[in-house]
Amino acid sequence: MKDKKRKIIHVDMDCFFAAVEVRDQPELKGKAVAVGGAAKRRGVIAAANYEARNFGVHSALSTAIALRRCPELIIVRPNMSKYKEVSTEVFKIFRKYTHLVEAISLDEAFLDVSECPLHHGSGTLIAEAIKKDIYAKTGLRASAGIAPNKYLAKIASDWMKPDGIYTIPPENIEKFVQQLPVKKIWGVGKETLRELRKFGLETCADLQKISVKNLAKLIGTNRAEELLELAKGIDNREVKANRERKSYTRERTFDSDLSHGECSDALKVIFDECKKKLKAYLEEKPQYKIKTSVLKVKFADFTSTTVECGDLNFEWSVIESLLTKALERNQLRVRLMGCGVKFTKHDSAQPDLF
Repeated sequence: MKDKKRKIIHVDMDCFFAAVEVRDQPELKGKAVAVGGAAKRRGVIAAANYEARNFGVHSALSTAIALRRCPELIIVRPNMSKYKEVSTEVFKIFRKYTHLVEAISLDEAFLDVSECPLHHGSGTLIAEAIKKDIYAKTGLRASAGIAPNKYLAKIASDWMKPDGIYTIPPENIEKFVQQLPVKKIWGVGKETLRELRKFGLETCADLQKISVKNLAKLIGTNRAEELLELAKGIDNREVKANRERKSYTRERTFDSDLSHGECSDALKVIFDECKKKLKAYLEEKPQYKIKTSVLKVKFADFTSTTVECGDLNFEWSVIESLLTKALERNQLRVRLMGCGVKFTKHDSAQPDLF
């Protein structure tokens, strides 16, 4: 089987943004620290260290709520240029071991080390070496998971956090996945989980007992086939060294909630900024072509809605019509709005018929 020959490592930097700040400000060590926007500007948490997580503080949480949960929480403003510099150093280390590095974010990547001759070709020893190199170069800790595929490697990297390492060898896959909760499967969100639990499907072992036909009645044929593959620990996706960007968006959280009547003017400012930067981006990346325009709205109760439609030019008239549709879904005031596009490649576009 293809998977048995592969050695995939998933590396995830521990509390990356917060860890960089604690490293650079030693007086923060041992204290609850989060990187994010100010509460008075309705900011959100981008990252929190484990001391803060013990109080229920986590990424995407409102800063105001985070401070209520942990009054002594220290909020540090994000410094993205610094984080990118550190990320560059980390990725240089990855490429010492393999050219097959797929970046997921600044602090997370998949590595295919199947052909790496270092450390006797052992995925576990290579991962240990990478962790040591990262700490020696940056002073930061990382967790790593090693498995025959991306899906299991990502689960493994989370198994022994923080500063952990966990290996799932081919011969242990069947035993490992059987006790795995279905909520750990990639793509299983709240709605899918709710449907599965209605029928007592709590673990991958439970899923393995059900037929594709019966599962398809719950979640659709394509999703059922994919889910059953993952429940068996099967994932044949390759590590892609040049990960394609799928979208380009800009969004903004407002200092105070907007009425529906105020949204159009506020969104136009975001649109104009996004249009300008998108134009510059496409000049640098001519291989990308706009496929779809997208609008996101987050309401005062923190519920979000996203609407999109085909639009090859990212026009304001289209975004404005999407806003109308979004606002029809919720009568509450608006906390955040964003807009942007989804891409396709030029070579995948349908040729002209005439």
